[in-house]
Formats: sequence, structure tokens, C-alpha cells
Amino acid sequence: MIQEYIENYRRVHRHPVNQALHAVGIPMIVVSLVWVFFNWKIGVALFVIGWILQFVGHAFEGKPPAFLSNPKYLIIGPMWLVQKGWKKLTGKNTEEVSPKEPLKTQ
Repeated sequence: MIQEYIENYRRVHRHPVNQALHAVGIPMIVVSLVWVFFNWKIGVALFVIGWILQFVGHAFEGKPPAFLSNPKYLIIGPMWLVQKGWKKLTGKNTEEVSPKEPLKTQ
């Protein structure tokens, strides 16, 4: 089921500028959620700038952010980015690493 959400997220994030801005903005937002406890000014700045990048990316995409239709996409976005990064690093999809069916042994 999560993979369906990630696939839908991928479909509405096709523009290369949007993808690039998300690749920077999503980690900024995630890091800000921890950083705010150590230095609130930096944490808030990362959070705000990260969201600005997200919305600028959607202006290029011409589509609203996915989380406006379903708040679950606030979690799916970082998962999409991790999958995308994993694929670039290894050349494999995460589905290839963890198959849905267990391996058969003889």
C-alpha cells in the first residue's frame, strides 16, 4: 500500500526543477524538526526555506502539493526521496532489495 502512495507521489513530481527543489527542501524540513531543539533560529529557518523550495517546485510542476489531498504525503515525500537516492546509489529499486514474496529454498 505504501508503494502505491509513493508511485502516485512520483507521478505528480515529474518536472526536473521540482524534483531538484524537493531533493533539497525535503531534507531541510526533516533536519529542521531535530535542529529546532538545539538552535531554534536555524531550525525555523531550515523549515521555512525548505517549504518555500517545495512550493516553488510545485509552481514549476503546475500541480498542487500532494499533501493537500492527503496528509499522508507528508511522510511519503521523504520516503520517495530515500527510494530515489537508493536507486541512484545502487542502481536497484527498493522492491528488488525486499521482495514481496519470500525466497523459496530447496
